Amino acid sequence: MGLHPKGFDLSLSRIRRLLEALGNPHLRMPPVIHVAGTNGKGSVTAFCRALLEAGGLGVHVHTSPHLVRWHERYRIGRKGGRGELVDDTVFADALRRVAEANGGQAITVFEILTAVMFILFSEQPADVAIVEVGLGGRFDATNVIEHPAVSVIMPISLDHQSYLGDRVELIAAEKAGIMKRGHPVVIGHQEYSDARDVLISTAERIGCPVSIYGQDFLAYEEQGRLIYQDEFGLSDLPLPRLPGRHQYANAAAAIRAVKAAGVDVTEAMAEKAMISVEWPGRLQRLVAGKLMAYAPTGAEIWVDGGHNPGAGEVIAEAMAGFEEKQPRPLYLITGMINTKDPVGYFHAFAGLAQEVFTVPIRGTDAALDPVALAQAASDAGLSASPVSAVAEALRAIRDRVLPGETSPRILIGGSLYLVGNVLADNGTPPK
Repeated sequence: MGLHPKGFDLSLSRIRRLLEALGNPHLRMPPVIHVAGTNGKGSVTAFCRALLEAGGLGVHVHTSPHLVRWHERYRIGRKGGRGELVDDTVFADALRRVAEANGGQAITVFEILTAVMFILFSEQPADVAIVEVGLGGRFDATNVIEHPAVSVIMPISLDHQSYLGDRVELIAAEKAGIMKRGHPVVIGHQEYSDARDVLISTAERIGCPVSIYGQDFLAYEEQGRLIYQDEFGLSDLPLPRLPGRHQYANAAAAIRAVKAAGVDVTEAMAEKAMISVEWPGRLQRLVAGKLMAYAPTGAEIWVDGGHNPGAGEVIAEAMAGFEEKQPRPLYLITGMINTKDPVGYFHAFAGLAQEVFTVPIRGTDAALDPVALAQAASDAGLSASPVSAVAEALRAIRDRVLPGETSPRILIGGSLYLVGNVLADNGTPPK
């Protein structure tokens, strides 16, 4: 991080030069499921991994950013078992080789880390690699993949406008850049028809077999079960372990993507995947750890790294769903970085959250000041107070709970950086 510029410099020339110096490891990858989108990339990646591992396949997984440790970006597949985060020695060796090949030339941190991914995934045996895009698609460093088994585009909304454009159709055009001529494409649920139209027209223009959520496949809840349907038939599955109704469409996109990649998805694989899927920091419930000591007794605590208005809407919908099943007062503990739209994020919680506590974030110089963030929450119609830390916010919530009152539901979120802080402080990092 000290050697290379932070952020993104959207171009493929540097990563291509570096990979050439490394012997082009990206050309020796297992079949790749390439995933882009504004929201849901991580969830569909987690579902794809669960499906493939349920079938006994070895699955490499690349995600970003990490929450606590850099190693989380690289899960190394194990045939017949659960993949494991990269070994420290193997990771260090790959980093050293990439640095030597780069020879001190200008390059971003993400490009270095992407080259590391290609080394790790090309040299370690696996049946499939799932590669999540870092930002955008067309000029993302992962987009040197020439022959994906399938390209997956998840829900698109406004985010990273300074890089990708200020209209959803412009962002969709950038995400569509991962599609490759003649290779299968799966388009997940799209809230915006303009984005959906751009994705479909791009796929059709370059001759990609395309599967569209709501047209070629879909999923819905019926009598406490998840029903997945496509032209091959109907599957009656357990509801996904990942909470929130938005996960039904994410699970459906994963099933379709794995099928499009040429893998036979059996009912047994899908059933096992729904109950075993895991995705840290995304509507993850904290049930133990150091921070629990500061919270009200019996409080229900969730962490989620969603950080844009689209994510705010699906998280708020999930919280409203929890409220219907078990009413509790909802409090937010929120930290965000200055490239986001905090008022848009908070709008989704107006009328739902009792109060917001805004906190600073460690590990980034782009964190919004808690006072400014509290003002954004107020602008969205919420009562908000800035505090110095998550522990202080939990204590403040505890002080507000009167004897005999229902213990609250607490959502800590607004940034993956904040979620990383919380999981580290709680002593429960991803494994």
